[in-house]
Amino acid sequence: MPREVLRRHAGIVVHRRAAFEVTTHDGIPVTTPVCTLIDVAATLSRESLESAVNEADSLDLVNPEQLRAALDGIGPRPGLAALRRMLDRLTFVLTDSELERLFLPLARAAGLSRPQTGVWVNGFRVDFYWPDLGLVVETDGLRYHRTPARQARDRLRDQVHTAAGLTPLRFTHAQVRYEPKHVKRTLAAVGGRLAAQRS
Repeated sequence: MPREVLRRHAGIVVHRRAAFEVTTHDGIPVTTPVCTLIDVAATLSRESLESAVNEADSLDLVNPEQLRAALDGIGPRPGLAALRRMLDRLTFVLTDSELERLFLPLARAAGLSRPQTGVWVNGFRVDFYWPDLGLVVETDGLRYHRTPARQARDRLRDQVHTAAGLTPLRFTHAQVRYEPKHVKRTLAAVGGRLAAQRS
């Protein structure tokens, strides 16, 4: 809104933006997707904010990796910290060594033996493998914006393992880091079932 316009209307709050934060849609000045997501982050729950980011991604407005990178160049404002925290969970990727350091204690706490790591099974290099249980665990990187080709290859891996009589199981890196109780419960349930079947 031009600065010279001073009219006020009940229920309408005027926000002014710097030029780099504004774009146009159908000839109408609007905030950029990044700035809009920062603004709504101040009032939305984490689940609703995650849905908004997912919608922006599906509409090809901005993907989570681009959004997270853009936040580093923006000064303090309401919503920024909440959006950054949520994106850190969604774009979180562990190195192989970090992943093993966090995942292996969860597997032990779930009652599983130490797995083989980084070995080849059925023509694929797998993250974690328990040959005594026939269990393969893969950990996926980014939760969002995985390419169709990558998704198709992941499905193929799982299908090949299943056809060979193994049980494939997948967790995101963010689940290993931020949702360890869920990972442990799932491993305990699947591992217990597989052990009972083989005894």
